[in-house]
Amino acid sequence: MYVCSCFGITEQQVREHAESGACTPRQIASASKAGTDCGSCVRRIQALLGRGAGCPRRAVLDHLGAEGAATALAAEEPGPLTTAPLPVTEAA
Repeated sequence: MYVCSCFGITEQQVREHAESGACTPRQIASASKAGTDCGSCVRRIQALLGRGAGCPRRAVLDHLGAEGAATALAAEEPGPLTTAPLPVTEAA
């Protein structure tokens, strides 16, 4: 059955991404684009993911404890986008 009709993503595909470690709707979106267009499938994706039961990534984070999980997640998250100032050049 289709979960995301915008991109043709099925329940089976969501489950396969979850088995590969995508444990949140955002991670499913990164892996498949599901939930990134109209957004009507996000609740269905959340329901398929459940409370993280059976999620390999969640099991690792649970094993690390609160402090270890926070450190691991912080290392995964990209920081704020920053750009270096462009050098000023004089017109020729």
